[in-house]
Amino acid sequence: MTLRLHNTLTKKAEELTPLREGSVSIYSCGPTVYDHVHIGNLSAFIAADILRRAVDAHGLDVTHAMNFTDVDDKTIRRSREKYPELEPMEALKKLTEEYGRIFLEDMRLVGNDTEALTFIKAADDRTIEGMRQLITDLHRNGFAYIADDGVYFSIEAYRKSGKTYGQLVEITEQSTGSERIQNDEYDKESAHDFALWKTKKDGEPSWEFTLDGHDMSGRPGWHIECSVMSKLTLDQPFDIHTGGIDLAFPHHENEIAQSTAGEENPVYSSMFLHNEHILVEGKKMSKSLGNFYTLSDLIEKGVDPLVFRLLVLQSHYRKPTNFSLDNAKAAASRMLHWRSVAALRWQTEAKGEVVSDDAIRTALLDIILALDDDLNTVEVLRIIDALFTKLENLPLDQVSKPGLNTFIHTIDNMLGLQLKNTTPDISEEVRQLLDKRQDARQSGDYETSDRLRGELLARGIEARDTAGGSIWSYSK
Repeated sequence: MTLRLHNTLTKKAEELTPLREGSVSIYSCGPTVYDHVHIGNLSAFIAADILRRAVDAHGLDVTHAMNFTDVDDKTIRRSREKYPELEPMEALKKLTEEYGRIFLEDMRLVGNDTEALTFIKAADDRTIEGMRQLITDLHRNGFAYIADDGVYFSIEAYRKSGKTYGQLVEITEQSTGSERIQNDEYDKESAHDFALWKTKKDGEPSWEFTLDGHDMSGRPGWHIECSVMSKLTLDQPFDIHTGGIDLAFPHHENEIAQSTAGEENPVYSSMFLHNEHILVEGKKMSKSLGNFYTLSDLIEKGVDPLVFRLLVLQSHYRKPTNFSLDNAKAAASRMLHWRSVAALRWQTEAKGEVVSDDAIRTALLDIILALDDDLNTVEVLRIIDALFTKLENLPLDQVSKPGLNTFIHTIDNMLGLQLKNTTPDISEEVRQLLDKRQDARQSGDYETSDRLRGELLARGIEARDTAGGSIWSYSK
């Protein structure tokens, strides 16, 4: 079995061939920690988490790095607004640490394994020093120039060196201007020289930097940060770079340029994986449209974060996901069904070779094959649906306890849906209510049976009567 992934660099699916035998390195563009991340950001991090799980399933040693952008236009602006009484550096640190903690909690709530990630911050001392060194090298080799407000990367010099600017998206000579871009948030339809370093402004945090005898004290530009952080955590080149499709240009394109300028090896990352946007009721998220959601917004609306994860997995990562409360409700129904089938492991004692064993083995193999096919989570979910429908229609003594446990464990490992943690056994008190209801039903006391059924429903448990006896499931 071989993992095939769609590589934005080549515009086709390719087999993952690790640069270093037995190990795979992944770099994911992380959050800009100036506010709560929105659900579009989270969908990108879910896609990256699924990728890591798929690679890990092949027995490869995975190093998965993710950055915190904790110094850029947005973080500086917001820190000044929120903490005007503090010194700029102190305000920046307080803001970014606060939203960094919130981000990690959101990641855990949606099922991402934060323990499997190596995090690195742009404002760390070693990162700042790495950026100063890279900029110094680029300037010495003629790929960067000093302006009155900072240091800029020369796209013209990069092209003249024989390298291609426009590896991820098509960029023509006509779309490349000679202007310089000062801010981190700019028009993505045109390519201009971009800031590697920005000289100090009043009210902004700054770091010392001397370049070619010039005092360039200030702070880094956005793009240079990921080039340095990826190299510090993974070396260069590395295997896979992930991020939302909106980052392909200019961010990732600029990363490639500044990382490979002056290098004999033109490869920054062997593969780029980009996930599509998440839409809200068919429209792009926008605060002006009132459809801009964070995870806390969804929780307030009664959406389970793991149900949101399932909703994201219902679309292929290279196709838009359409979020709506109706779609979330449908995903919640699917999750409830899966959790109820998972609960059968508490009710069956079948351990030998039974009817379900072959079906479970086949489904396990098919899941791996589907994920190997460019992380086809849509097909994975279909396979799980089919197996679970089969299991719930089997007599309980034909449902393998070890097989079901193995299957749930695999789903949790591959998809991060936490079926095991969210499907606990019932309490002894609830078990006694089920027994009493069964006794009442067998004796014909349907009034008591119905009353006990209502008590069980109030506790989130539903009793289903079958020829083989009563089976319980979750009702909410």
